[in-house]
Amino acid sequence: MINDDIPAPAPAPARTYTLIGPDGRPYTSTTPGTLGGYRRDRLYGRLDCPSALRFIAAGGYVSNRVFFPDEATAIAAGYRPCAKCLPEKYRQWKTRGTPES
Repeated sequence: MINDDIPAPAPAPARTYTLIGPDGRPYTSTTPGTLGGYRRDRLYGRLDCPSALRFIAAGGYVSNRVFFPDEATAIAAGYRPCAKCLPEKYRQWKTRGTPES
């Protein structure tokens, strides 16, 4: 027997993500970031960066973790590439000051 008096459950709210914009300020997005970063050292890297994952697993890093929609935004916000997961971009940054996107 179906009870028509019971209202349908409300749809779940859309998931949101806090990303960092080119001005370095956080904003809310419905699209997750493609790169992660470490606010204290102002570096960015892949979400699967082994170095970042080690720090996170050890209980550190999380409170200073930030996310970016893309590399151009991370660079505009003043972040540098990670030497571990983006070694070529890091070498370019060390040589020229900014990596090529």
